[in-house]
Amino acid sequence: MRKEENIIVGISIGDLNGIGAEIVLKTFLDSRMLEFCTPVIFASIKTMSFVKNHFKFNLNLNSINTINKVASGKLNVLNCWKEPVTINFGKEDSKIGEYAIKSLESATKALKNEEIDVLVTAPINKHNIQSDTFNFPGHTDYLAKELQGNSLMFMISGALRIGLLTDHVPVSEVSSHISAKLITQKIDTVYHSLRADFKINKPKIAVLGINPHTGDNGVIGEEDDKIMRPTLKNIKEKGKLVYGPYAADSFFGSDNYKNFDAIIASYHDQGLIPFKTLSFGQGVNFTAGLHKVRTSPDHGTAYEIAGKGKADNNSFKEAIFNAISIYKNREEYATLTKNPLTISKKKI
Repeated sequence: MRKEENIIVGISIGDLNGIGAEIVLKTFLDSRMLEFCTPVIFASIKTMSFVKNHFKFNLNLNSINTINKVASGKLNVLNCWKEPVTINFGKEDSKIGEYAIKSLESATKALKNEEIDVLVTAPINKHNIQSDTFNFPGHTDYLAKELQGNSLMFMISGALRIGLLTDHVPVSEVSSHISAKLITQKIDTVYHSLRADFKINKPKIAVLGINPHTGDNGVIGEEDDKIMRPTLKNIKEKGKLVYGPYAADSFFGSDNYKNFDAIIASYHDQGLIPFKTLSFGQGVNFTAGLHKVRTSPDHGTAYEIAGKGKADNNSFKEAIFNAISIYKNREEYATLTKNPLTISKKKI
């Protein structure tokens, strides 16, 4: 296992007109962060110097042109482009979207090639990144294509963990996407992640219903009775501690969520509204189910405060800490499960 300070954290810079670059640099104003990891920002030294000077941050940036020049104890900037970039904080700009994708693609390539250990992504604008060559709703969908595994949006904040059956899907299409196969796959992903990524040996998972009041016996929709309940019953009979479906409207207000290691919501807002209400500014978006570790802060580009020095970097900092923790937990889990017989003999 790597020593903590040698874990290389790749950072994609996100939308440069938003708060991404600000929260990245603000995080490393605390020099102690360099004791936890070796950061690599995928952008350009010209761009990051402009941001640094704009906010008057007292930082030293280490410019590198190839990933093998990464230096520990320094804030590395890998040059992904050479030309100057015109930054207009708070403005949506398709050209800026192109640089967000250059950064993401370069960082993802480094992650696949094991040149970085984990990836932390700053926020993007889902509209201005769209092009003929990039037509994904967001990070999760792009990384699902590029990396091995079954991706799942997993929002985490301390003991609160919320996964989604469907993520960036219009509400009108949610029920048509949910099937017994999808439910089983997502629960398997969450179950494995809780064990390997969070060191929870026997996870307890709650699943929220699709319809209000989980359908009220078919009065408000039949999906919960016809799809959700029988699927959860089959999964539970196979040994997993899975419970539900629960009515979403009272689940969090009653504190029932505290009885579980993870909650699976049926659609985006059903899970993210309570998550962000309970933990906004401290939460982390973790893409579970992939063979590589990716995290991000729980907020967007925040154009309305971009460039004003008001952005809170706590969520981004938590994303780094969680990425490091998950990486280490996975290495430990892999060691423990590689040859259980050998390990059990050593204990005797």
